[in-house]
Amino acid sequence: MAADQLGVQLDKVRIVAGDTARTPFNLVGTGGSRAARLGSGAVIGAAREVRDRVARIYAHMKEVAVADVVLADGEVMVRGVPASALPLATIAATGYTTTGSLPPDMSPGFECSYDFGIPDGGWAQATHCCWVEVDVATGEVHVLRYLSAEDCGEMINPAIVEGQVRGGIVQGIGNVLFERVVYDADGQFLTTTFMDYLIPGAAEMPAIECDHLESPPEEPVDHRGVGEGGAVGAPAALTNAIEDALAPFAVTITDQYLPPSRILELIGAI
Repeated sequence: MAADQLGVQLDKVRIVAGDTARTPFNLVGTGGSRAARLGSGAVIGAAREVRDRVARIYAHMKEVAVADVVLADGEVMVRGVPASALPLATIAATGYTTTGSLPPDMSPGFECSYDFGIPDGGWAQATHCCWVEVDVATGEVHVLRYLSAEDCGEMINPAIVEGQVRGGIVQGIGNVLFERVVYDADGQFLTTTFMDYLIPGAAEMPAIECDHLESPPEEPVDHRGVGEGGAVGAPAALTNAIEDALAPFAVTITDQYLPPSRILELIGAI
């Protein structure tokens, strides 16, 4: 996002991550869409301010209108006039070392910060559809097909979006068919290891189909957190599919944890 705003290659942007000495104190942390939603807004806002400073300096040096200045491929130029290009590095050096060439009301340097507030609405949305087959002799549930259609606005990195959606769906399937936290009567936690707490593996998961939609943007920054779109819908979709598969037994499911033993109980086999 910073590279796009400044018209440079990705390898020209350096990211300092996880350094609490460089970031303000905050109680919230990095959950709840703070990375894609708020982080992207702050990065875009700060990069735009840097870009605007670059454009003003160039316009002042070349005596052109700021609105006609563009940044592309590491250069600054007048729109439509490639011969007017100067390296971005030249403008950066001017901002620090040749301060007499700056606009009269501009201080030296390019350090900018931007406070991107939490916008209204703009949540990620998803619809899930699940096909299952239930073996009434063993109680095993086989997920034959899983389809998710989601809208997280403009995707920053499609590969990461795919991974988050599929990972969230796997978590949801695991919550229904595999995972369960168990305590004894005295409140002692019993499922303390993966010998006791079953988690899904790749062999147990279906091929998950993802369809990405992109609704028209409602705000200047239209990136939204996408993890919720996978994890929230999956347990409900899978549970409803199992109930539909057991319709001949007139089963009504009100539990989320549905291992084979629970399936056999629901159909009256045990």
